Order: sequence, then C-alpha cells, then structure tokens
Amino acid sequence: RCSVTHSIGRSTNGRRMHWPQPDMDAAGTKRLAKRIGSVPYLNSAPLTFGIENETEFLPPSQLAKRLRAGEFDAGLVSLTEVLHHELYDILDGVAVASDGPVKSVFLAHKKPLAKTEVIHCDTASLSSVNLLKVILAYHGLSPRLEPFGDYARAAGQEAVLLIGNPGIEFLRQPHEHQILDLGQAWQDATGLPFVFAVWAIRRDCSDPALGQKLLQAKRDGQAHLAEIIANHGEFDAELRNAYLREHIRFDLGEPEKQGIAEFVRRLRAVSTDPVFDPRFTSAG
Repeated sequence: RCSVTHSIGRSTNGRRMHWPQPDMDAAGTKRLAKRIGSVPYLNSAPLTFGIENETEFLPPSQLAKRLRAGEFDAGLVSLTEVLHHELYDILDGVAVASDGPVKSVFLAHKKPLAKTEVIHCDTASLSSVNLLKVILAYHGLSPRLEPFGDYARAAGQEAVLLIGNPGIEFLRQPHEHQILDLGQAWQDATGLPFVFAVWAIRRDCSDPALGQKLLQAKRDGQAHLAEIIANHGEFDAELRNAYLREHIRFDLGEPEKQGIAEFVRRLRAVSTDPVFDPRFTSAG
C-alpha cells in the first residue's frame, strides 16, 4: 500500500483542503495517488465537483505531457492533445465548449489584423493556438506566431493570444487592444460550437468506472452550479455567473461533435503534424 503525505489546496467552495500526495514506498519508488488530471481554471470547477481530492490540477501543457507519459489515466486536456496523439478516447457527453463568445480565449491586438505581422501566443493551450491558426487561415492571414508566457507584459504587446483565468484578468484591467474572441470567430466562420477541452481517457486504462466517475462529477457540478458560482474563490460572483452560465457549455452532443469534425478538417489544412480522427467512449 502506498503511503501519502498531504499538501494544502482549495476546494471549489473556497475552503482549505488537504490533498493526498504521492510518497515513496520502501523501495524508494514514487507512487501516484491520483489518476485524474485537470486544469486550475474556473471552467473546470463544474467538471471536477466532488472529485477534487482525486484530481491533480496543472497548467494545460504540463497536464498534457504527464497524461501522454501515462502518469494519469484521464485528463481534462485541450482537444488538440487528443487529435495529435492516438492515445486517447474522448468521454462522450462532457466538454468545455462555447457556442459564441467564450470570453477566456481571445486575440488582443492593437493594429488591424491585416497589418499585424507577429502574434505572441500563450502556448499553455494548444487548441487555442491551433484555433487561431484556423481562424487566421479563414481570413487569408499568416502572421508569425511566437511563444509568450509573461502575462505581466501582455498589455505592452501589439498582438497577443491569451487564455484562461489570466486572460479573463487581462480583460478586467485597462488596455488599448481590440479583442477578437475566438469562440465567436469560430461560430461566425462555421455556425458551429467549438470544443476547447475534453476528458481524454487513455486507451490502456481498463477501468470502466473511471468514465462513470467523470460523468457523474459533471452531473453533480451542474446540479451544484449555483453553489460553485457563489463560493468559488476566483473573480466576483457576477463574472462567475455570466462565464459559467452564458459563455461555457459543458455538454458534448451532436452539435459539438460536428464542430470537432469541422475543426479536424480545417486543422489538417494548416498543421504539419498528423491529425487523427477522434474516437468517443460512452460511460453508459
């Protein structure tokens, strides 16, 4: 049996909680206590409700790397992670998606896009970077994309792709940029919703109860959405309510699958990496 130590974290209701952490066994081998990985963003809270103590929260790029390495059985990762690596099934019925403005994924630019030569991109979410490539291609544009990670310097950039909680925080501060919301830009181009993230379950995971656990967490999160909005520690309740009720969609149904299929088609036109057809799995 694996022994565990504990660290302090925060649950969706703002209370401080002790998360079990992996420790070393007698042979000095590190045992992983957690099989589920997610991201530390507001939009993940309704999908990890009740399973926070079984989940490790990491920035998207770190989460994808560890899921790829087999350190997790399932992860709430960018859609692009699944499309570029034939390692996962997508859990049916659950997504982080938008059908119109998403608010937390956008291009902030000072010049007109047609005159923009360089865009600095937060590479934490590959789906967002690839969606930007698709949107730019739709408009016949091909500026140079460069990595960017210092949000403190975002306001000084001519054009920058921002995502997640830091992106929301950027919008709350004074800035001189025009905002191109990528969720809205995709909807304008295709008439379809866009799926930013999914529960990716490794195909070498043989536990059917895992998908059921994740689907139940989503159901519980939806049932307790008012509680999450009232008690979550990030931003203010008005913003949380608008974001989680109006901008983010948590279902993965036929419209979202049509959006994924269209994204696959367009991504293949702009990507030099293989883009695999997604495979969905039902939790029953």
